[in-house]
Amino acid sequence: MPSTMPIQRPSHKKKERAQTDLFRAQMLAWYDAHARVLPWRVKPGFTANPYHVWLSEVMLQQTTVQAVIPYFGKFVDKWLTVHDLATAPSEEVMTAWAGLGYYARARNLHKCAQVVSRENKGKFPNSLEELKKLPGIGDYTAAAIAAIAFDLPATVIDGNVDRVISRYFAVTDPLPGSKPEIRALAAGLAEGRTDRPGDFAQSMMDLGATICIPKTPRCDLCPVRDGCAGRAQGIAAELPAKAPKKAQPQRWGLIYWITNQDGDAVLLERRPETGMLGGMVGLPTTQWLDRPVIKGRKKPDITDYVADRYPGLERMQDNPGTIRHTFTHFDLDLVGVACRAEKNFSLDVGQFWHPLVDIADIGFPTLFKKFVNLCILK
Repeated sequence: MPSTMPIQRPSHKKKERAQTDLFRAQMLAWYDAHARVLPWRVKPGFTANPYHVWLSEVMLQQTTVQAVIPYFGKFVDKWLTVHDLATAPSEEVMTAWAGLGYYARARNLHKCAQVVSRENKGKFPNSLEELKKLPGIGDYTAAAIAAIAFDLPATVIDGNVDRVISRYFAVTDPLPGSKPEIRALAAGLAEGRTDRPGDFAQSMMDLGATICIPKTPRCDLCPVRDGCAGRAQGIAAELPAKAPKKAQPQRWGLIYWITNQDGDAVLLERRPETGMLGGMVGLPTTQWLDRPVIKGRKKPDITDYVADRYPGLERMQDNPGTIRHTFTHFDLDLVGVACRAEKNFSLDVGQFWHPLVDIADIGFPTLFKKFVNLCILK
C-alpha cells in the first residue's frame, strides 16, 4: 500500500542556510588559494596581530592598499608596539603620517594608542562595543578588528564588499541609499557564523579588489559566479548603481613662500590641531574662502597685492604659480606669493624658520609639497 505521508520539502530558512554555507565554503576555498600577501596579514587559518590590524585598517580608510604599504612598514619599524606609538611625541607621529592624507586619522590614531596603552595595558578590546569606544574607531573599523584580529562574527563592509554584495544579489537601487539593504544582505552571510570569520571578511575584500572590480568584473574567475544574480541578469558591470554626484564646492586662497633676510631659510608653521591638515607642518596661507581672493584676471599679477596678514614684507616677487588640490568635500586653488621678510617681520604662534637646504626633510602634506616643488624648481 503506497504511503500517504506528505513529502517533506526543505524550509525556506534551510534553503537559505544551505546557500550561505555554499557561498562561504566557496569563498574560503578561493581565499586559501588566492589571498593577497599584505604586510599586516597572516596566512589563512591564523589569527593576526591586533596592533597590526588596527593600524592598517585606520590607514586604509579612504586610501589605497598600495599607498598604505610603505607607511605601515615605516610605522611598525619605528613603533614596534602600541606602547611605543603611545609614548611617541605627537609631532613625530604627524610627520610620519605626512602625505597619507585625512590627518584627523593620525591624531585619533595617536589618541587611541594612548588609551589602549594606558587603560588596557596594551591590549585591544575583543568586542565590537568596546572597540567602538576607542578614538577614531567606527562601525567598519571595529568590525574589521573584531573579525580579523579576534575571529569574531562581524559584518565588515568596505567599498569592495559593497560591490560584491550589490552584484551577487543584484541590488539595483543606487548608493548611498542602498547601503542598509547591502548591510542586511552582508550580515546574513557573516553574522552568527564561526567558520573562520576573519578569513571570510578578508576573502570578500580580496574578491572585490582583484576579481569583482569596477567596470570590468572578471566573472570567469569568480568562485561564486554561478550564484551571482547580477551576472545572471547581465548587469554585473553596471553595479553598484550610484546616485549622480553633486558639483564639488570650490575654495580659493593665497599661499606664501617667505624667505628670511639672508634668503637661506623659509617660513613654516605648524597648523592648529583642529581643522584641515590639523597638527601638520606647512607653509602659511590665507583663509580658504568660497570666492576668489584676487578677482578680474585669469593670471593675476600679485606684485601689487598687499596681504593684510603679513605687513612686514618687502616687495612681492614674481608669482611662483598656482596650485590646485582636491579634498574629499571641496577643490582648493591657492595662488602663490613669493616675498622676503623685512627686519621688523615678527613670527606668529607656531611659525619658525627652516633652512632651505633641508626643506626636503620636512614631511609636508601633499598640498604643501606641490607648492614647495614649484618654488624650488623656479
